[in-house]
Amino acid sequence: MSSDTRWLSTEESAAWVRLVALTELLPNALDAQLLRDAGLTHFEYGALMALAGAPERTMVMTELASRTNATLPRLSHVARRLEERGLIERSPCRTDRRATNARVTEAGLDLIDQAAPGHVDTVRANVLDLLTEEQIGQLYQIAGAVLAKLDPEERLAATSCQFSEGPAVARAG
Repeated sequence: MSSDTRWLSTEESAAWVRLVALTELLPNALDAQLLRDAGLTHFEYGALMALAGAPERTMVMTELASRTNATLPRLSHVARRLEERGLIERSPCRTDRRATNARVTEAGLDLIDQAAPGHVDTVRANVLDLLTEEQIGQLYQIAGAVLAKLDPEERLAATSCQFSEGPAVARAG
């Protein structure tokens, strides 16, 4: 063992173990609600939300993979399932023949609308309503500090979101 190792203090170790437990348990709670209410995983919901927020509700698959922190093969598999359900459409990219675009359909937007209230309730019940306003601000700052290290290029939409932003997606009429 290296004598240069900065071992965790009792407090650091306790905080780390709790963070790891949170990152393991929260996705299951989010998946359970979305699967029950919309037949979607949290990842699928995130991909649909990313498309819904993109110009013309369309994104090149490689950009969508980057935005959702997915490998292209994983995203392609998920996109195939979403396309089979009529929630997205894929088509060749007009500007790059090697690329494929994904576009959320009206049915996909409708499913987002259906799933969103339960998703928000789940996020509130499992995280936000348990915190004070001050703790929410602290959570934002803490997550931002870690994301700045893990995602310095701000590939994920979450990395660049601002504390004062309103709802993430406004549905086009």
